[in-house]
Amino acid sequence: MSTYPVQRVEKRIPMELGIQIAGHSEIPGVEMTFTRDVSSRGARVLTARRWRTNDMLVVATATGDFRSPARVAYCHKEDSGFAIGVEILEPGTGWVVKPPLPL
Repeated sequence: MSTYPVQRVEKRIPMELGIQIAGHSEIPGVEMTFTRDVSSRGARVLTARRWRTNDMLVVATATGDFRSPARVAYCHKEDSGFAIGVEILEPGTGWVVKPPLPL
């Protein structure tokens, strides 16, 4: 049985990227954190906060090159906090992984 109930459209690439996340419903403010892995449509993000599936947030690269609304796909407890699966809703230009070219 898979840890993730939904099959991924594409594989993620291990990449530690400094990002900012904001929009938590109970704990306001911006959290500076890191990705664990990324794809053109999402990332696994380390966070100190517990999020709920389908929570909406904003993801931005620490360099300011990219900003997009996003959706929490899952939240798992980890030793040092939580890991959330983030679906980037407007991947466009500036995200670290470009979408694959159509066949």
